Amino acid sequence: MLLLCLESSCDETSAAVVRAGREVLSNVIASQVDVHARYGGVVPELASRKHLEALPVVIAEALDKAQVDIGAIEGVAVTRGPGLVGALLVGLAAAKALAFARGIPWVGVHHIEGHALAIQLEREVAYPFVCLIVSGGHTHLYRVDGVGRYRTLGRTLDDAAGEAYDKVAKLLGLGYPGGAVMDRLAAEGDPEAIVFPRPLLHQDNLDFSFSGIKTAVLNYVNRQSAPIAGQHLKDLAAGFQRAAVEVLTAKALRALDATGMRRLVVAGGVACNRGLRQALQQAAAQRDIEVFFPSPLLCTDNAAMLGVAAQDYLQRGFASPLDLNALASWPLDRAGDDFSRDLH
Repeated sequence: MLLLCLESSCDETSAAVVRAGREVLSNVIASQVDVHARYGGVVPELASRKHLEALPVVIAEALDKAQVDIGAIEGVAVTRGPGLVGALLVGLAAAKALAFARGIPWVGVHHIEGHALAIQLEREVAYPFVCLIVSGGHTHLYRVDGVGRYRTLGRTLDDAAGEAYDKVAKLLGLGYPGGAVMDRLAAEGDPEAIVFPRPLLHQDNLDFSFSGIKTAVLNYVNRQSAPIAGQHLKDLAAGFQRAAVEVLTAKALRALDATGMRRLVVAGGVACNRGLRQALQQAAAQRDIEVFFPSPLLCTDNAAMLGVAAQDYLQRGFASPLDLNALASWPLDRAGDDFSRDLH
């Protein structure tokens, strides 16, 4: 099928054209970073308004870049949740209107399901595999047995990893979003100069906690007699990153051991982090496991990633009804429940 995919779960407005759930013909993203940066985080009402403005533009651009007319689109995919409800409703309304006007099926896809399957747009990774989702809003470990077949292995008990990165960056005056800035600074710092705690690292479970690392940074900054800058700032960033990456890596490897699997997919915005990539690639070489990362564009919130699951659902006739509503919270384990028991 030739699908038009729409993403509006948070502060990126995206439209993509995907063929057969594998070939990305276009993937257009309009960022709202400049809008929210002055507030140090995403303002839901502003996000919704910006989606309303940007969605018609990115749809037109996606069709133009794919050299496809709207009449050729055979189905529509859209993020149903989880996310900011107001933002999600903008995408849902557009998807319903397009599907109704064209008389074609549409499907509401789980945002994290899109991230977990995004790697399939670039290379075929056989099921089952363990997936580490690590972003500003999510830090989860899943067992992925196929489209619509997911089991939660572990989750963050408080802050997501990306959220901790952004909050520490804000604390240090590095602006929002600060994850990429922290990563760049960490590459030039000494990770042993300042040691931060590794919450839950040695506990026999697959859950995460990042609020303690964030608080440890705050306490360290408050003890300093002068502003942190120069090499001191780089060392702090490196120490924080080493702690966060060590926890993420250890838990991911533990999940592989617990499931007996040898394939790990890492997805979400923090999957772009160079420290995390290096740590997991080193572990892969030492332990004879395979680790897969989508390209940076597919790690961010984007519409193309929805095409993998949408193709599968629509091809099997599992379309969404026009009264489907957005979900701010939606466990990935239940992503396939609205379609059919046959998925399981």
